[in-house]
Amino acid sequence: MDFLLTPGTIVRHPGQPDWGLGRIQAADGDRLAVNFEEAGRQIIRTRHVVLEIVEPAFGYE
Repeated sequence: MDFLLTPGTIVRHPGQPDWGLGRIQAADGDRLAVNFEEAGRQIIRTRHVVLEIVEPAFGYE
């Protein structure tokens, strides 16, 4: 599923629901920079956290 975790994808952190929705800003290996509504920019390691995809970024360039 990591192939869906691309810049522009809207996600939710299952362990931090109070962070709100986040938009992936950058991806580098298992590290994602995600800008959350209530928590700002966070670096997420996908080997430790499985983000929930809310809206894929189809056609993102």
